[in-house]
Amino acid sequence: MDSNYVIEMLHIRKEFPGIIANDDITLQIKEGEIHAILGENGAGKSTLMSILFGLYRPDRGTIKVRGQEVTIKNPNDATRLGIGMVHQHFQLVHNFTVTENIILGKEDGFILHRKEAALKIKKLSEKYGLNIAPDMKIEDISVGMQQRVEILKMLYRDANILIFDEPTAVLTPQEIDDLMQIMKNLVKEGKSIILITHKLNEIKAAADRCTVIRRGKMIDVVDVASTSMKDMAAMMVGRPVSFKVDKAQAQPGRPVLELKNLCVLNTKNVPGVKNFNLTVHAGEIVGIAGVDGNGQSELVEAITGLVPVQSGEIIIDGKDAAHLTIRKRNELGIGHIPEDRQKRGIVPTESISDNIAIKEFYRPPFSRYGILDDGYMRRYAQNVTSHFDVRSGEGIKSSAGKLSGGNQQKMIVGREIAMNPELLIAVQPTRGLDVGAIEYIHKQIVAHRDKGNAVLLVSLELDEIFNLSDRIAVISGGELMNIVNTAETDEHAVGLMMAGVRQQEVQ
Repeated sequence: MDSNYVIEMLHIRKEFPGIIANDDITLQIKEGEIHAILGENGAGKSTLMSILFGLYRPDRGTIKVRGQEVTIKNPNDATRLGIGMVHQHFQLVHNFTVTENIILGKEDGFILHRKEAALKIKKLSEKYGLNIAPDMKIEDISVGMQQRVEILKMLYRDANILIFDEPTAVLTPQEIDDLMQIMKNLVKEGKSIILITHKLNEIKAAADRCTVIRRGKMIDVVDVASTSMKDMAAMMVGRPVSFKVDKAQAQPGRPVLELKNLCVLNTKNVPGVKNFNLTVHAGEIVGIAGVDGNGQSELVEAITGLVPVQSGEIIIDGKDAAHLTIRKRNELGIGHIPEDRQKRGIVPTESISDNIAIKEFYRPPFSRYGILDDGYMRRYAQNVTSHFDVRSGEGIKSSAGKLSGGNQQKMIVGREIAMNPELLIAVQPTRGLDVGAIEYIHKQIVAHRDKGNAVLLVSLELDEIFNLSDRIAVISGGELMNIVNTAETDEHAVGLMMAGVRQQEVQ
């Protein structure tokens, strides 16, 4: 055994009903390294780490910590061994303070020593550059800051082996850069990090070595510095992957969506969208580019009917929709891939089949005379899950909440595109997806455009905006800064507009 290994997971097997999640996987982590685990959605990455953290027990295999064979029955065992985990979906109580969340489960006796705990948290925050105030409430801080609280929770418990499960799935580009630096700071202080991800650029930016997993099997362990992203992508999905979307020039037709002087209030009852004017035509993709929190959410929620309009018009296919119900707007031909799949996209306790039919169940062919046609719903769901490669060990009867985050996303994208809406509003459509799935979803969005439909794309990924959009509308502070043709601009110019610099409009 290499004495530098702090973790060894040898020949691990874990089987669930109908699926082998981990099939004879060996993972070895060196002290003081950032070790990435790369794999497609549903490849078995999170299952492997759940075994290491004590959430699952392996069917076969051995785990060693610093050369000693161990049995990890639960997360408390993992914590005692110095193993901590930041889960993809944070484990925080929103109306508690940072300090209260960190000491939760770590209380010693009947008296809570909040001041001492807050002092220790402040020192840890300063040491690792986390910049977290111990007395802030979770509900008042950003998602990126919430993630830092999860990191502090591990450090407070003296963890030396830190597991990050898809840590950038809900972060802004700036927050991702900050997290990469935090990880490097942690390693400098002697920590070892396991980074579960499918984002190749982040692996390149942060990791030393990478273990590639495909459909539950270990494919290879590579040195990140000497392995190209194309090679890693091919190992992950089993075929060459293109990072560019191949699409013909748009052929815009009639106006499908018209926004006229649209004003929307945000959750703090102040203007979130101000006098916004935009037209999206049939046969084109219009991308909304902007720094997170600049009115994109309010804009989309107003169009889809999730929040009321303060003033202005929303015209869908020539019809005034500003005050229609959500169902009436859907019936006008709106499809909506929401920003937050957990909150807006699925009913986690219901089956995959029911989730796919959830917007159409009340009318034929999903139901007749008020009676659901279960047979049709199953066939329809099977077709969508097959077409969009939604992987579930229990098939379409499985509850949507049991799917991995990436498979939930593919299910939602499949459901919305399968409805063939005249206006597809796609918000962060590839969030949490691997490069193979991203390539496929991008092709489906372009194909949807080429059928003569309109697409409004909202994404924080400028690469995605430029890859897919025919025109780009830039939003800053809730205002439309400019509309530009994608072929006639570049990321630098769009970045300036995102920062609030106005330029002459290009049509």
